[in-house]
Amino acid sequence: MKLGPATLVAAAFIGPGTVVTASVAGAQFGYALVWALAFAILATLILQEMAARIGVVTQQGLGENLRQVVQSRILRIPFFVLVIAAIVVGNAAYQGGNLTGASIGAETLFGAPEWAQQFRVQYDLNPWAVLLGLIASAVLWRGNYRVVERTLIGLVLLMSSAFLITFLLTKPDVLALFRGFVPSIPDGATLTVMALIGTTVVPYALFLHADSARERWHDVEVPTALREARQDLLISIPIGGIITLAILSTAASAFFVHQLSIQGPADLASSIEPVFGRFAGFLMGLGLFAAGISSAITAPLASAYALTGVLGWSRQLNAKGFRAVWLSVIVVGVLLSSLRIQPLTLISFAQITNGLLLPLIVLLLLLAVNQSRVGVYRNSGRQNILGGAVLMFALLLSARTLWFAFS
Repeated sequence: MKLGPATLVAAAFIGPGTVVTASVAGAQFGYALVWALAFAILATLILQEMAARIGVVTQQGLGENLRQVVQSRILRIPFFVLVIAAIVVGNAAYQGGNLTGASIGAETLFGAPEWAQQFRVQYDLNPWAVLLGLIASAVLWRGNYRVVERTLIGLVLLMSSAFLITFLLTKPDVLALFRGFVPSIPDGATLTVMALIGTTVVPYALFLHADSARERWHDVEVPTALREARQDLLISIPIGGIITLAILSTAASAFFVHQLSIQGPADLASSIEPVFGRFAGFLMGLGLFAAGISSAITAPLASAYALTGVLGWSRQLNAKGFRAVWLSVIVVGVLLSSLRIQPLTLISFAQITNGLLLPLIVLLLLLAVNQSRVGVYRNSGRQNILGGAVLMFALLLSARTLWFAFS
């Protein structure tokens, strides 16, 4: 099994947002929304293959390719604003959730030591968020793609083990789980469906994958690189889907069956202890920690790839502008994590917004992958039909969500 850039995508979408959203879905609706997760994984495979293909064939990131799509000066300004708002500013908000989630996991694992309490009182900052932000900065500051990739592969394997073991301890209802593959939207579940898709089909992961594929296969023949990229996708993305399914199923067994509710992210680690023992709570804390720190690395990295690509700056990991972008995202994330904002509401809202922005990002991706500069590797008719189907479904779901929100 050879893991590569697609593991970064799995690390990107399996963050605290996914842990919260999948847990809320399982706790409130049992297994009824498993079908939405299955759709999200299929859509991720379709879209991320296009993003990887663009990176490998053009040896440019998605940002540079979108510059070619948006040639009009009149359209470029709102386009740049959109990318900056949706990817960079949005990721800074996500970073607050990533560091908050990782902090909760760290507190579950290590408790609340005296030094952390003193740090909080003296500097009014979340001590775990500062420490984890420094760790993410150290990994990215190395400026070595291989170091980033190997770190994230290790974290994905760590959280896979934690969540899957916890899933097995909960002894899920297998028949109910399979019935969840039949599409249905229970009363009050529309926003949760949108959040579940939005936390899996992550727009910024498209920028991340295109550039990481370019980095990984810059000196490999295109047919070989594309074959390896697709194999990587077919391994890594389903692993991410299985992790999310394990989280949803754990919540269904621990909360929905017992009619318990989730009040905040801390409940994800602590509330299952009375039902399944301290070992399960420890594993949930470990998984939440790994999910948070892995996404705390990928969100700033994706922001830097997106903004430098769109603006035409150097995309080298050790370039000053590139470092300035990801460092700014980490700093803002630490500050947001320290403001004592209710994290459950913030994270869930971010995922819903993510889902609403998805149709526009998908449309731009389809335009980019059909450019003449992609040559014989442009989308086939079948690939355009699949991409168009994802676009239409995303549009319909976004429209339903807006109608539900404002009606």
